[in-house]
Amino acid sequence: VLSLCYTEEAAVIVSGLKNTDVFVGESATFTCELSSPGVKNVQWWLDGSPLHNNFVTEISEQDGMIHTLTLNDVACHDSGTVTFRAGSLISSAKLLVKGISLLE
Repeated sequence: VLSLCYTEEAAVIVSGLKNTDVFVGESATFTCELSSPGVKNVQWWLDGSPLHNNFVTEISEQDGMIHTLTLNDVACHDSGTVTFRAGSLISSAKLLVKGISLLE
C-alpha cells in the first residue's frame, strides 16, 4: 500500500505541453507525459473552461502516462491557453489559430 501511495505522490511531468500554431480548420494536438501512471483527477482546460471528450475534442490516455488532447476543426476563437492538470501537476501552452489569408 505504501508503494502505491508513494508512486502517486512521486509522479512528475516528464514532457509538458508545447505551444502550437495551426490554421483555421486544422487540428491541434497537445501531449503531456507523466513519469508514472495512476495520477487521479486528470483534466484538460482551454482558457479556464474544462474540456470534455466529444466529436470536436478528443481526449486520450496511453498506459496511464501519456495524455493527449486533440482539438479538431479549430476556429480563431479557439486561440488561448491550453492547460493539463493531473492532481497537483500542471502544464500549460498557448494555442494560436491563424486565419487563412486569401490576399496572396
